[in-house]
Amino acid sequence: MTPEFGDAVILLVVGLASGFINTLAGGGSLLTLPVLIFLGLPGPVANGTNRISLLIQSVGALVGFGQHKVLPLRAAVLAAIPYIVGTVIGAMLAVQIPDRQFKPILAATIVGVMIVILLDPSKRVRAPEGALSFRRKAALSFGFFLVGIYGGFIQAGAGFVIITLMLMAGFDLIQTNAVKIMVVLFSTCIALAIFIAHGQVNYIYGLVLGIGSAIGAWAATFVAVKKGHAWIRGFVLLMVIIFAAKLTYDSFGSPF
Repeated sequence: MTPEFGDAVILLVVGLASGFINTLAGGGSLLTLPVLIFLGLPGPVANGTNRISLLIQSVGALVGFGQHKVLPLRAAVLAAIPYIVGTVIGAMLAVQIPDRQFKPILAATIVGVMIVILLDPSKRVRAPEGALSFRRKAALSFGFFLVGIYGGFIQAGAGFVIITLMLMAGFDLIQTNAVKIMVVLFSTCIALAIFIAHGQVNYIYGLVLGIGSAIGAWAATFVAVKKGHAWIRGFVLLMVIIFAAKLTYDSFGSPF
């Protein structure tokens, strides 16, 4: 199945937007998944195909953050290992879900993400910046393991939860976004391999979407470093409002 010209344009534009949004905030898959399904892909295949876009945009964003030297490597490794373990569990669950059950499960799970977005626990529980204690490291690792299960299963909105975890651990938003991109990159490689093994990936759709998302992600890294923490916080809040409204409509209206 190959996209027509009009569909390819849609994929490029949506990819550009999702790459920019994912790099600075999160939730870009809340755009790409419905679009892939709308363009005719079955839910599980759309879920797997979306991982190609996430992989390409993560590479673009990580290159950008690497150029600016804002990636805290120790924190990234601490987060990545449990997240990857969770990703394997989540992806293995996802490939077992038939198409007729995927959409209601998607609607139900994104309601949970919406609740996290709206409650925003990082406002009430925020650690001071500085060295991580053993207790904070353990809590952060366990939190990333749980988010990894969700990320492996669907990914949509996982970026918001990762941001919440990192802010609660005392990181600023520039470091948080850099760690988020590295974690998503590694875990996406594993999840994509699982979806490929189960024949749930459309490579052409994924590559077209990924080209747009890589451009958007690379551009977002320059905005992140230039504008700083305060501007990114405002952007995240804006995305929270937009996606919370979208998730509410998708969950209680007619999703797709």
